[in-house]
Amino acid sequence: MAKSKTSEKTLVIVESPAKAKSIGKFLGSRYKVVASVGHIRDLPKSTIGIDIENNFEPKYITIKGKGDIVKELKKEAKAAKKVMLATDPDREGEAISWHLAHILGIEESTPCRIEFNEITKNAITNAAKNPRAINRRLVDAQQARRVLDRLVGYQISPLLWRKIKWGLSAGRVQSAALKILCDREKLIMDFEPEEYWSISAEFAGSGKIRSFAAKLAEQDGKKLSIKNKEQADSIIEELKKGEYTVASIEDKKKSRKPLPPFTTSSLQQDASVKLGFFTKRTMFTAQQLYEGIDIKGEGTVGLVSYIRTDSVRISDEAREMAKNYITESFGSEYYSNNIYSNRKKDVQDAHEAIRPTSIARTPDSIKDSLTKDQYNLYRLIWCRFVASQMASAEYDVRNISIDNGRYTFKVTGSSLRFDGFMKVYDIKDEGEVKLPPIEKGEVLKEKSVKGEQHFTQPPSRFTEAALVKHLEEKDIGRPSTYAPIVTTLLDRKYVKREKKSLIPTDLGFLVTDLMEKYFYNIVDAGFTAQMEDKLDLVETEGNDWKEVIREFYEPFKEELDFADKSIEKVKIEDEPTDEICEICGKPMVIKHGRYGEFIACSGYPECKNTKPIVTKIDVKCPKCGNDIIVRKSKRGKLFYGCSGYPDCDFVSWNKPVDKKCPECGSIMVEKNLKTVKLACSNPECGYKE
Repeated sequence: MAKSKTSEKTLVIVESPAKAKSIGKFLGSRYKVVASVGHIRDLPKSTIGIDIENNFEPKYITIKGKGDIVKELKKEAKAAKKVMLATDPDREGEAISWHLAHILGIEESTPCRIEFNEITKNAITNAAKNPRAINRRLVDAQQARRVLDRLVGYQISPLLWRKIKWGLSAGRVQSAALKILCDREKLIMDFEPEEYWSISAEFAGSGKIRSFAAKLAEQDGKKLSIKNKEQADSIIEELKKGEYTVASIEDKKKSRKPLPPFTTSSLQQDASVKLGFFTKRTMFTAQQLYEGIDIKGEGTVGLVSYIRTDSVRISDEAREMAKNYITESFGSEYYSNNIYSNRKKDVQDAHEAIRPTSIARTPDSIKDSLTKDQYNLYRLIWCRFVASQMASAEYDVRNISIDNGRYTFKVTGSSLRFDGFMKVYDIKDEGEVKLPPIEKGEVLKEKSVKGEQHFTQPPSRFTEAALVKHLEEKDIGRPSTYAPIVTTLLDRKYVKREKKSLIPTDLGFLVTDLMEKYFYNIVDAGFTAQMEDKLDLVETEGNDWKEVIREFYEPFKEELDFADKSIEKVKIEDEPTDEICEICGKPMVIKHGRYGEFIACSGYPECKNTKPIVTKIDVKCPKCGNDIIVRKSKRGKLFYGCSGYPDCDFVSWNKPVDKKCPECGSIMVEKNLKTVKLACSNPECGYKE
């Protein structure tokens, strides 16, 4: 009996449909590529899901809603000649492959696992030719983290519900990050500014350089600190009696090296600073670039290498690709064979840094195929990678010391001699400082001298980018956890975001104080980092993951029991509003429920009046005159609609403003584009300004 066509095919299972589409194109007709749509087995949500008495054995179940997918995967696997598991090349991906192997009855020691760092034809076809067994060390490292996080979260969180309020949570990395934010805020609140002064002198220039300024730096050859106005005025009076003489001139060369290609955390930081992206937005867009974009003339192709990595290493092929592009585009003097080393020998060093899969796909050459976010992030990744293999920027630097009696002023001038990597990568640069052609011993003509009052500043609050950098430096968490940490802290109302700063709320302080008192190790940065190292050793050395859990759990269980007995019930006052209940006349307050915040009557339970929290934008509906409010679609996208819905159906994706179109009289909306700030809401009008 002849075999069916399906049975002659190799089944390849990946996580996402987008990835399946990209890979399927490269593998051809002898393969069938399907998606598991993420994890298919996990710990149950309703219970802790760990048999603590039975050596911390996880109780995995098929995830709710994944039954049909599992059924289809089993059917496809049974019909296929061979099954290959092509999930992401990290701990999480290895664990998904392990769960798939279990469900499909595949022996994990057989060569069933393929991995690749980028979704390109060469990478995919080479991986398909070189399958390997499932790496149990990687799986166990993921299991250890999953079980540890479950033990902490599912036992401390209910305690917080009972003692404080429903909906709170604690986590192994989350709680340590929250303490970092709270500690910084306490420093800011306790900070007392101190007065200090600076003195600068402006001197006449020559030629094209009109004038230049120098700052007072030393008194009698020692660093000078000016505490108050009286001291500053006294020094200025003394300076007026003397003359300014050039004491020394030092000329030297200075080079500025390019930065290494991106890791996950450095990408998140740079995207925040340069693009204004929050970490969640960065990772969402990066995932799209990795899984594949439909490029005109090429079809669907992955544009960047794997996006979850701690490594700055690049492959020899990538290095050669960069060399050819740089020498051909800019000249051989712009190329430098830069080799970067990781901050520490990391378990994720099997992956390269984040880089473009083809340097020939310049950002502008594929711009028409990308969304605005995709283009901006791809351009950032492409430029950083190219720059990392370019020569250093070179500066001519001149340091000048100017004496006036006991006092010494200093000024530094610089000019760019060779732009090097700066030709393609924008960096924060102070710019050139031009100094006139002066000589040692020359007496300078002073145009003015003045003192300026300053006050010491408190430590700055953490932005998302700064927090990610701090967590990485302290070895807290891993690349895949940074974005979810910030999202959770915001969702739980432990922190709020003002402009770009993360500020702990009263609730965040309350939870942190409680965690510090009863679960100090959980919030301690040093302990959290040590725990990460122990978990890494499961992967690198093959240490027993259950033994790591046992060492942690025994003292943790004692802390848990003590906290449950010792913590008093905390009553959180409801937040008042300026609204009055239209039913009973009592004030309305903001309450926190299982599904978020809402407004309720303070007379509860006698009065059970409630309403959702709405945000008004101080613009009236053009159709009925009611307030326009901010709404959210089913997919979470913000839009603007009439508060009179469903009686009034006015909606707009763009924010309306209190201004009418001079052409047709319709309401104007914000566009926030470089060339267009406001536009008419009437699509038939087309008026813009």
